[in-house]
Amino acid sequence: MAYQAGGRDPADSRDRRTVADLGEFGLIKRVTEGRVQPGSTLLGPGDDAAMVAAPDGRVLASTDVLVEGVHFRLDWSTPEQVGRKAAAVNMADIAAMGAAPTALLVGLCCPPDTPSLVAEGLAAGLWAEASAAGAGVVGGDVVSGPAVVLSVTVLGDLRGREPVTRSGARPGDRLAVAGRLGWAAAGLAVLRRGFRSPVEVVGAQRVPTPPYAAGPVAADAGATAMIDVSDGLLADLGHVALASGVALDIRADAVPLASRLVEVAAALGADARRWVLTGGEDHALAAAFPAGTVLPEGWVEIGSVASGAGITVDGRPYVGVAGWDHFAPS
Repeated sequence: MAYQAGGRDPADSRDRRTVADLGEFGLIKRVTEGRVQPGSTLLGPGDDAAMVAAPDGRVLASTDVLVEGVHFRLDWSTPEQVGRKAAAVNMADIAAMGAAPTALLVGLCCPPDTPSLVAEGLAAGLWAEASAAGAGVVGGDVVSGPAVVLSVTVLGDLRGREPVTRSGARPGDRLAVAGRLGWAAAGLAVLRRGFRSPVEVVGAQRVPTPPYAAGPVAADAGATAMIDVSDGLLADLGHVALASGVALDIRADAVPLASRLVEVAAALGADARRWVLTGGEDHALAAAFPAGTVLPEGWVEIGSVASGAGITVDGRPYVGVAGWDHFAPS
């Protein structure tokens, strides 16, 4: 397990401790002590269960699991970056329902010889990303296992809105996206080639930047369906098409494509447009809006909804893999 201490003095005795040295409760104390919770946290870590305010009367909940070697590598990312990613991928699901994240519950599995600074870094990243979105880390569990695994459950508050599901798109709606697409896929391609730059591209793979506020804004603007783009734009919009019983058509040239990605693709002999259409892990949001709706700031129209089934690009079926599937044949 590779880990860069991020500027801390390696002579610091804490740098040589493992999670086994700290023990379960010593580790929990280390990663929770002195943390500031948002007002929605009525009772945080330290008891048998946390208590979180739910003024709406309804609570959204979503879970993601990140496994070392599958979702992250500690020779590619710092523990803090992995922690931020684990929080971000979960909170993006809440934003995709038109809600705001309020609390995270975290399960950490790691080998006993894991450096304590790795666990502390993971926790620091989780707290930082949660705090930036107005949420708190309210509890969880720590166990021993053969690899580093983070399981995060996020709770969310609709604040009086109705949830925006995948099943509400209707013929005549407009398709739009908010957030970056293709950047994380480009970063992954760069890292796989053994490079660590361009920094902004590699950084997109290490830590996604979901547009959390765009979800509630879209809900307020009348979005009929919405989804977090985690596995690829075409793959995830395919879920919307299936759930809504409609056909979706994407205009390839309307999907935002950053010039930086074009440059990186040219250097690697890759297809930047494919990254944008099928690359996952950016956690942008995609939504359908009724015809005539003025799209909120930050949302870009990319296609349309019609009667029928499935998803097309420029009116034709897409040739190739539409996105990531954990259980697809390799």
